[in-house]
Amino acid sequence: MAKIKITQIKSKIGATKTQKATVEALGIRKLNHSVEHEATPEIMGMVNAVKHLVRVENI
Repeated sequence: MAKIKITQIKSKIGATKTQKATVEALGIRKLNHSVEHEATPEIMGMVNAVKHLVRVENI
């Protein structure tokens, strides 16, 4: 599987509860924090749900 780097670029303030929970479930703690994950369908679905809050880069 390919690895992706997910970085939070916008604040969670104003996001819905489910979007906030999704960002936290990805392991992102605060603004500009980055995490690396395998590009599984589950992770990509989570990223798609909060694509307006995060930036995704292929590694």
